Amino acid sequence: MNVSTGGRRLRSRGATAALVCAIVLSPGPGYAAPGDPDPNTGQSIEDIRDQLDGLYREAEVATEAYNAANEKATEQEKRLTTLRKDLTRAEKRVKDLHALAGAAARTQYRGGDLAATGIQLLLGDHPESALDEASQARQAMRGLVNVSETQKTARQELGEQTEAATKELRKLKSSRADKAAAKQKIEKKIATAERIEAGLEAEQTRRLAQLEKERAKEAEARWTDSGGSSGGSAGKGKGRGKAQGPGGGTRVNGAAGKAVDFAMAQIGKPYVWGAVGPSSYDCSGLTSAAWAAAGHPIPRTSQAQWGGLTRVSLSSARPGDLIIYYNDATHVGMYIGGGQIVHAPRPGRDITTAPAASMPVLGVVRPGV
Repeated sequence: MNVSTGGRRLRSRGATAALVCAIVLSPGPGYAAPGDPDPNTGQSIEDIRDQLDGLYREAEVATEAYNAANEKATEQEKRLTTLRKDLTRAEKRVKDLHALAGAAARTQYRGGDLAATGIQLLLGDHPESALDEASQARQAMRGLVNVSETQKTARQELGEQTEAATKELRKLKSSRADKAAAKQKIEKKIATAERIEAGLEAEQTRRLAQLEKERAKEAEARWTDSGGSSGGSAGKGKGRGKAQGPGGGTRVNGAAGKAVDFAMAQIGKPYVWGAVGPSSYDCSGLTSAAWAAAGHPIPRTSQAQWGGLTRVSLSSARPGDLIIYYNDATHVGMYIGGGQIVHAPRPGRDITTAPAASMPVLGVVRPGV
């Protein structure tokens, strides 16, 4: 080999290495077996799968944080609106009392009487009765003595409501900041994962799909081994699921049946983080929308669903129950029977059915009880 040829080869290798750094993952040869390492990166298909799973898991954790912050912000906005209305009423009351005190002082200075009905309309618990009950005029006149004290109390209430509104506004700003930070993290993780997947060749994509099928089969076996419910199966594919109950093979009825039917009808719609329908969903957006459609609203996030709904044993899971995944409760699917769930998996995927044991199970919760 002459020097010029060797130099060209070295430059070619350098260009290839730069491309690998640019796209994170370089395509491997089509002849490699699923477990063989990529000759350029040293990564096997399992390594690539784990890397992608890790990125999407981190995006899902951030999605839960986003959803929680969004829920907080929504509630805080409602609370702030109520506080502002209370504040407006309190300000008006202080203003009216101030005017009344001034009128009382002027009337007393002139040696006259302040109209008792006007005082009662402002200070009485039942102002609508003031015009009909003239006998209370004397009592209302005596109320003038308490105008100063009433003013003091009203001003105190005004101060408390002003402080409450200020605190709520600070909380709202904090929740919005958390929401923005979570959004940024989600988008970053998803972009990295998409860049990796875009760098794969067709053969690598095929091998990844093959690996996912193998893992799905293993997950089905794990469900039985782990003591999962032997409940009946649910219809797969698009359309309304025909979920069956455990043991007896009878389709689940009532609210749970409606929830399962709703979730199954969403199969094929895309996962979009933060979405609650009707055209797209994230994992907890799907389960919360399904149970809302069944007439039993449940918390929005999977963490709140885990913390706020009735827990049942894995062995007693039945269609309509929610299976919560991972130790931090950041994924959820709806059990449909036969060791299967319907769920919104992750960005880039559509709502589908999957083995109930395809992810680490934290526990099972049952809405509507």
